[in-house]
Parts: sequence; C-alpha cells; structure tokens
Amino acid sequence: MSHVTYDVVEHDGGFAYKVGDVFSETFPSHQAAHDAAAAAARRQQVGGNDEAIQYQDAKGAWHEEQASGGDRPETDVEDELKD
Repeated sequence: MSHVTYDVVEHDGGFAYKVGDVFSETFPSHQAAHDAAAAAARRQQVGGNDEAIQYQDAKGAWHEEQASGGDRPETDVEDELKD
C-alpha cells in the first residue's frame, strides 16, 4: 500500500501544505493550512469507483491505466510548525 504525507510549511508569504514537491494554494494562517492538509488527507481515504485514469510521468510520457476505487493510500499530516 502506498503512503502520502502532507507537510505543512511556510510558503509564499503564508502557509501551505505540500506532497513531495507540489504545493497547495497559500493560506493566510498556519491553522488554515493545517486544517486543509488534514481534510485532504481524510479525502484520500474515501474509496470510489474503478476508473480509467491518464497521467503524465516525469519524462513527459502519457500513460493510461485502470485504477481501483478501493486502492487508497495511507495518509498522515506532518507539521513541524505546530506548537
């Protein structure tokens, strides 16, 4: 099973969460960014229907595959800024 970590960080004059090198929108407060990260992590746990998906890899090649709606990653929120 895969694992997704949402990191809460300072970003662009405010706060954001990121997964890997990808940032969310910027939030005006640390608490708002933390709450958004926690909500995103919860949504990752919700199963859905099997779907055909397309995605582009790091080299720019496109791929298509069937994704299982029940194959959900484990998630957590890391927040080193939290008191």
